Amino acid sequence: MDVLSTLITAGQFFVVITAELILLFVGITFLVGLLQAYIPEERIRRVLAGRREGVGNVLSAGFGALTPFCSCSTIPILLGLLDIGIPFGVCMSFLFASPLLNPVILALLVALVGVVPTAIYAAVTFAAAVVIGWLLGRLGYERYVRDVMVEGRPEPCDCAAGHTVRIRGAFSFAVSLFRQVFPYLLLGAGIGAFIYGFIPEDLIVSLAGPDNPLAIPVAAVIGVPMYIRAETLIPVSAVLLEKGMGIGAVMALIIGGAGASIPEVTLLSAIFERRLVAAFVATILTVAVLAGILFQVLSVI
Repeated sequence: MDVLSTLITAGQFFVVITAELILLFVGITFLVGLLQAYIPEERIRRVLAGRREGVGNVLSAGFGALTPFCSCSTIPILLGLLDIGIPFGVCMSFLFASPLLNPVILALLVALVGVVPTAIYAAVTFAAAVVIGWLLGRLGYERYVRDVMVEGRPEPCDCAAGHTVRIRGAFSFAVSLFRQVFPYLLLGAGIGAFIYGFIPEDLIVSLAGPDNPLAIPVAAVIGVPMYIRAETLIPVSAVLLEKGMGIGAVMALIIGGAGASIPEVTLLSAIFERRLVAAFVATILTVAVLAGILFQVLSVI
């Protein structure tokens, strides 16, 4: 295949995957905006404030799965939860679940690997968020939280607003978030198109194929410092999977990159002492590796 044909093939892939991602992203984000309009954050905070650890961890992980997926919003909400006295372990379940289980990432994963693998991913990460949050609370890691002033909390929504106002708000939320994420979607589609057209399958299989025992832990470690959003990483992973990368390595890459990205770890360093930050990163890497192994095992059954 000559260079021109390869460019045409890569360009076609870029157009198709970009269009699919845009439609999927806007639709799911609009639904998330509607959900937040009808179930305001303050109401969820009140529910969590009345719960002890255990049940609170489960509810908090569920709350994290419904929140916006940018760490810029996750960290202020985390601070707000800590500030009103919600148990530390319950707050940590929210922190672990929020970047890994938001509806947009789950929808993109459905498009990437299908419904059943996505359901397994959701179950594994949800259970990990609940158990790890509870465990950190029991181990007393609360003492490693810095004394930070809470400023700039999100304004609670107007619960008396009519349906039209809420729908408009959800649409504005979807458009605003799309504008922020659109460059990352383009970047991911562009990288994926390049890999699709120009990177030989044999190279990817040899480095990260299912027969390489180190592919999963290496992919998990690489995901953390990549400084790349999951919305960018998932279309790239789709191409890597098609080229022969093992499903276990792909899932480890996604979890490592989405769960402990450099921006989020940097923000957490401002409110957590180093020992707690290290525990957070180590936990994400462990979950990424274990989930990757699980997916790899299930793929050959």
